[in-house]
Amino acid sequence: MYIITGLIGILLGVVSAKRRNGKLADILHYGAAFGIAFAVLGFILALIIEKNFY
Repeated sequence: MYIITGLIGILLGVVSAKRRNGKLADILHYGAAFGIAFAVLGFILALIIEKNFY
């Protein structure tokens, strides 16, 4: 689950940087930052689901 949310984060980060007319470094930075943040949130969400429903 956290891999999927991480990939979604990367996609959102890249799109966000491109909308702001960012250079390559900006696009890579936004993609990495959003990807890490979304992966962590996905991991926490997976832990909550695992703890409460299984």
